[in-house]
Amino acid sequence: MLIFRQLFDPTSSTYTYLLADAGAAVLIDPVFEQARRDLALLQELGLRLVATLETHVHADHVTAAWLLRRRCGSRIVLGAATGAQGADRLVADGERVGFGGRHLEARATPGHTDGCTTWVLDDHRMAFTGDALLIRGCGRTDFQQGSARRLYRSVHERIFSLPEACLLYPGHDYRGLTATSVAEERRWNPRLGGDASEDDFAGYMEHLGLPHPKLIDVAVPANLRCGEPADGGGLPAEPDWAPLRYTFGGVWEIDPEALAERAADVQIVDVREPAEWAESLGRIAGAKLLPLGELATRAGELDRKRPVVAVCRSGTRSAQASLLLARAGHPAVANLAGGMLRWRAAGLPVEGGSE
Repeated sequence: MLIFRQLFDPTSSTYTYLLADAGAAVLIDPVFEQARRDLALLQELGLRLVATLETHVHADHVTAAWLLRRRCGSRIVLGAATGAQGADRLVADGERVGFGGRHLEARATPGHTDGCTTWVLDDHRMAFTGDALLIRGCGRTDFQQGSARRLYRSVHERIFSLPEACLLYPGHDYRGLTATSVAEERRWNPRLGGDASEDDFAGYMEHLGLPHPKLIDVAVPANLRCGEPADGGGLPAEPDWAPLRYTFGGVWEIDPEALAERAADVQIVDVREPAEWAESLGRIAGAKLLPLGELATRAGELDRKRPVVAVCRSGTRSAQASLLLARAGHPAVANLAGGMLRWRAAGLPVEGGSE
């Protein structure tokens, strides 16, 4: 069964796409700052990342391809015309990238940049167009070897030739739109659809008057290295005060056994209600009772120089507490995974409560 997820980076309005089959996954256009999120999703879904695919050399964000390869051994795949260095595979038009029992076909769609590639799913039900074709729009053609006439031909010959029902997923959207179709864009795209000719499109694109992309001088050189830092620096820093796990929900978690080993070095904050404090599950020795409803006004009672672990019955309320504490400026916060239920199930000591 095909697994598909559409992910979003709000800073650059970039879409990242996860596709997986039989436990093997690919990510299209991963964003460096979102690598932690994407790795968490892969882990939670039990997937192995086999490749990252780029639709082009981006000018508005840095790819996470290099970082993901370092973390999980995935291969970096780009179009041959990108000129990128450090890729594991540079694909020509018509080549395929497999995952599980499925594959994506590379279709060269230059015009926004020389190396633009549209990735088409094997059954032609989905295609990932990057910036070559956006929802009711398209990428600009005034930098990175852009050409309006080449883009017009690419879209009409390589994308609009797909079945009308084929869903198209763009590299960006700035209005919250998520997908379109070949039939829609053929009919309604104001730049490329309807009766627009190549001359019409070229004239339109020559007079857009867009400002220079803000991050182009940083993003393009980095992406020509597949996202590897220029100074040869290492991976982004991870919390080192305990073995933590980052969830797709955006929460750092610690397992009960790891907390038990470090309980003397951290602040344990129990966010249950006072009545629960004395109930059958008991409480962890040394924990401070700070109900979730009072956390916003009492967070100042905690020492910002020591890590904080939030605890509740099941790990649900404490997950929210950990987010609130992080937003309040606490630099090292984690949630006890599974809460007191998992703590008790692991046979770890408690105060109060009952067997």
